[in-house]
Amino acid sequence: MTDNRSGFDRPVRDFLTWTRIEAGLAPATREAYARDLQELTAFLRRRGFDDPAGVGPNDLAEHLQHLGRERGLQPSSITRHLATMRVFFRWLSANGRIESDPARILERPTRWRRVPGVMSPREMRRLVEAPSPEHGRLWVRDRCMLELMYAAGLRASEVGAMRLNEFHETLASVTVTGKGSKQRIVPVGDPAMTWTTRYLQEIRPTLARFQDGRDQHRLLLSFTGRPLERVAVWQIVRKFAAIAGLKDIHPHKLRHSFATHLLVGGADLRVVQELLGHSDIGTTQVYTHVDRSHLREVVHSHHPRP
Repeated sequence: MTDNRSGFDRPVRDFLTWTRIEAGLAPATREAYARDLQELTAFLRRRGFDDPAGVGPNDLAEHLQHLGRERGLQPSSITRHLATMRVFFRWLSANGRIESDPARILERPTRWRRVPGVMSPREMRRLVEAPSPEHGRLWVRDRCMLELMYAAGLRASEVGAMRLNEFHETLASVTVTGKGSKQRIVPVGDPAMTWTTRYLQEIRPTLARFQDGRDQHRLLLSFTGRPLERVAVWQIVRKFAAIAGLKDIHPHKLRHSFATHLLVGGADLRVVQELLGHSDIGTTQVYTHVDRSHLREVVHSHHPRP
């Protein structure tokens, strides 16, 4: 009996190698491609395909529909899956692995501008203050992580990837490596500085006791001394959200709240764009929904005939 996976495994493996060695894509981008292609190939196998050669546009379109109907993914996530398919099948076609590119004619699904969920300042305080000594010896690390995420608007992947030399105590700021390996410097307030300093003095030395380089000079470490992975960040946020009595909380909600609270406090949209690392201000504008009374105040304060 032949293994149907082999017809997909080799092209996918070769493609991912190309993204790493020749295209030089960031690890997070490569991981997203790998996850998307794993879902796609599983779907195609269920439809009886042994390899990419016979796949047509309708098969790919049905996969996108499946992601929306059965998986309940949002249009933004479906758009990412489509982007993965386009790059993958374009690469297959360019390298003579298939005769024609079936993803070429697929249309991009409409991207709805969803209003992001936002915590109130009081809810945010409950979340970041939830870790305490009763929650184990790593509670200071968890408090440090939550404070940094809210103080700098960090994604889960960004806080996990932060290195020791990217925390600048004298400047009260952090260097953040975002999507596309683009870096930005974000100032952070006293609470984040205080808890990060305490973590570095009291907790990290015990976590980094191994001398085999497993810490990779990362700021936040697991109890085994290895870098804190993205999944662990999610688990920590959800754990302390439950302890604080908050529902439907995930790491990106801290980022949404960071941006929203800045704008409500009077920050300029361009400044928030820079702090979030958005290349397009249109992405940042989704946060301007938050407090229309604030917009009214701005007009009354600055318009010559309010």
